[in-house]
Amino acid sequence: MMDGIAGRIAERIRHGGPISVAAFMTEAMFDPREGFYATRNPIGAGEDFITAPAVSQMFGELIGLWCGQVWMDMGRPAAFHLVELGPGTGQMMSDVIRAGRAVPGFMAAAQFHLIEASPALKMVQGRTLTPMGVEIGWLDRIEDIPPGPAILLGNEFLDCLPVRQAVKQKGQWHERLIGLDETGEAFRFVMGPRLGTEADLVPERLREAPDGTLAELRPGDQQVVDHLARRFAGQPGHALFIDYGPAQSEAGDTFQAIRQHQKADPLEAPGTADLTARVDFEQLAHFARQGGLAVTGPAPQGDWLRAMGLEVRAAALIGQAPELKTKIARQVMRLSEPDQMGELFKVMAISAQGLPKPPGFTGDG
Repeated sequence: MMDGIAGRIAERIRHGGPISVAAFMTEAMFDPREGFYATRNPIGAGEDFITAPAVSQMFGELIGLWCGQVWMDMGRPAAFHLVELGPGTGQMMSDVIRAGRAVPGFMAAAQFHLIEASPALKMVQGRTLTPMGVEIGWLDRIEDIPPGPAILLGNEFLDCLPVRQAVKQKGQWHERLIGLDETGEAFRFVMGPRLGTEADLVPERLREAPDGTLAELRPGDQQVVDHLARRFAGQPGHALFIDYGPAQSEAGDTFQAIRQHQKADPLEAPGTADLTARVDFEQLAHFARQGGLAVTGPAPQGDWLRAMGLEVRAAALIGQAPELKTKIARQVMRLSEPDQMGELFKVMAISAQGLPKPPGFTGDG
């Protein structure tokens, strides 16, 4: 007999029929009592996954220098909002602040905000950031950011936004839903109704794909971009997104669960594992340009970090602590090598029109 979140989802399906993958993700991740984010600190070596800020301080420091440069390029506004979306343990913001202190006037102008859904993580973030000696405010939603110039940072934020899935059958896109198996005690994927106007959410590159193709739809990305379009229409700003996913739209099921560093069945024991799906950077750029925003990237994370001075920063750290040379070299490899995080993870800037091209992106990327 299923109980907890699984029981509530099962009851919802029994009464109302199968639900979307997005609805399943929302219940499993954000249930206020038992959702994954409500109940645990999932980030770190002993937990469910490790993010780039936990690999090395260099990652956040280079992002901090990026923030300092784009703030100067925005005309050094006397007050601006520096916002991190889904800030994890607070480690990246801590490193951003450390680097930001090297930019004259930056810290005095910055107003720091964290957008976080997890009460457990808010406590961790508070402990991490208290020693930095800056005032930090927490917000529940991106829409709650006060008016004014802004720089938004999202490292592994978009991959956690709920996705929907569609499968092409007889030339038409049908939503892939989650229902119950014959026993009524386990979840399974089922085929749902044909998509109407929502078929427009299918990435353009995949629309003419053959029958049997599975496409992932990312309405959450659209909502984030719509907010940025409204905000940046009247005030300068940049958003920097770093996440894993392809530069061009790809077919296939990327909905996955990670529990204690191991892949798990995403339909099993909702609320006990982190649910994610790869970010479609081509579709993200499409949403942004449709909203009148400027797009730079995506660039592979390794290329972007090297362009921002990863090797220079590593050499400086080794100069300060030669005994850490091997460890720092391993960190550089983990962050930038193609077979580590360097290629799978991409970096994209979404900006108000008319601002100088943000740093770190070479060529057209």
